[in-house]
Amino acid sequence: MSEPLRRAAQRIFLKTLQQVDVAQAVRSRILLDATQMRLGDVAIARHAVDRIVLIAMGKAAVPMYQAAAEALQGLHLSGVVVAPAETLPATVPGALLLRGDHPMPTASSLEAAKVILGMLCDVTPRTAVLFLVSGGASAMVEQPLSHTVSLGNLRDFSQALVGSGLGITAMNTLRKHLSAVKGGRLAVASAAAALQFTLLLSDVPLASPDAIGSGPSLPDSTTVADCRALLRPVNAPSLPAPILTWFQSPLLPETPKPNHPAFSRAHWEVVLSSEHLVSAAREAAQAEGFYAAVDLSCDEWDYRAAARHLLSQAHELARRERRPICLISAGEVSVNLDETPGTGGRNQHFALWCAQSLAATKRAMTVLSAGTDGVDGNSTAAGAVCDETTTERASAACHSVPEALLRFNTSPLLQAVGDVLYTGPTGNNLRDLRLVLVEP
Repeated sequence: MSEPLRRAAQRIFLKTLQQVDVAQAVRSRILLDATQMRLGDVAIARHAVDRIVLIAMGKAAVPMYQAAAEALQGLHLSGVVVAPAETLPATVPGALLLRGDHPMPTASSLEAAKVILGMLCDVTPRTAVLFLVSGGASAMVEQPLSHTVSLGNLRDFSQALVGSGLGITAMNTLRKHLSAVKGGRLAVASAAAALQFTLLLSDVPLASPDAIGSGPSLPDSTTVADCRALLRPVNAPSLPAPILTWFQSPLLPETPKPNHPAFSRAHWEVVLSSEHLVSAAREAAQAEGFYAAVDLSCDEWDYRAAARHLLSQAHELARRERRPICLISAGEVSVNLDETPGTGGRNQHFALWCAQSLAATKRAMTVLSAGTDGVDGNSTAAGAVCDETTTERASAACHSVPEALLRFNTSPLLQAVGDVLYTGPTGNNLRDLRLVLVEP
């Protein structure tokens, strides 16, 4: 086992998290002076606005709200923060704090949607609304469009999506068309405002900003036809009857599109994304003495195909460069779960599959795969750091790698051999980061 490589991988990951500073990214896009408020590239006179409504939702909601409130000191602010319980402080000035549950919606999700919609009902032409949206908001804030869809139906639907193997953009396409708060419908609810502005932290592919948190305040690029085409991979017959009926109805409404009047005074900007993530990782890897390369081509691939591709690329880089290399990849891999998965997540699953492959080929490499939010699947880990000795150490600890992969129960094995990576919830949520480190 190459302990120096393992330690280097962890240092690169943690340094990367430090560099993608959520609060700084938000503060840099909000400027206030004596005469005007500037949000991104949009300015509005201070005298034209009586009140600012701040709606923050998602895994990065707390630092996003705190940074925005700090930048807007001196104005009349009111707002709500919906965030994971582990990240919520005791109080935030001017904000109602609500627990946001993830990855499944709960009664708290319904309550958050009710509170937000109620707050937006009060906006006037002298109100500016600032939406602060990050990944995880899809589960944390929810209200079904159909009164026949229960919370239990929503949870079963979410579970089916998580295990379907669909990418995040596809999953959120379906969520948008079921929801009264997604797919631009919060923008419609606040259409009376003088200005709407959305700052986004992206946990989705760069081309899909309206998929972040299921796009509650952005015009939707997806359609009813897209939804119906996507139902097959979700195993439509197993969906709750009210949800299947909803998607099959000829009266299923479209989400608001760019020509909707609600977007005439609406603007948005992505302030942090996977581009920032890989740039920070490259700098951190170079500071550790590695030749750093980036490969984003396997985003949303099946985890096995992604693993084979990245391991092959890293091996070739090491052969060609003849120096320590760090191959960096951001995005998500797809893991199609069965009905009774064990404890783990896509990052631990990916890393353990890589370890099995490395043991078979005798390649000396270290693989780190982890979520920037600090949470991987239904475990408490961020991900894992594995190498060519992981499977041997697992056998010595009486754990079977093939069985753990088959049962989607990777976390207990990885804990037993000390390959789990823990950070706790980070208050960030860009995308997953994968590092493949190889000595010359």
